[in-house]
Amino acid sequence: MSIKETILSEIERIRLAGRAKDLPGLTDDLVLLDSGLDSLGIAVLVTRLEDSLGIDPFDDSEFASPPVTLGDFVRLYENAAQSV
Repeated sequence: MSIKETILSEIERIRLAGRAKDLPGLTDDLVLLDSGLDSLGIAVLVTRLEDSLGIDPFDDSEFASPPVTLGDFVRLYENAAQSV
């Protein structure tokens, strides 16, 4: 499974566990704040991704600013994976 597929799968799992309804589709231009995940949901996502992918791009000293869109979030993880 690719990094993007893993991220999307985990987001869907978290959204389903929260029983959220009428959520937007997971597209690259979706603003993370509109994804149906609150700050706790995003923290859970980052923790699960660290467990499954073995990387935490937010722990990198070169991390400059938080991702705004889902596409930004995915690229952050893809770039971190290349740096490992």
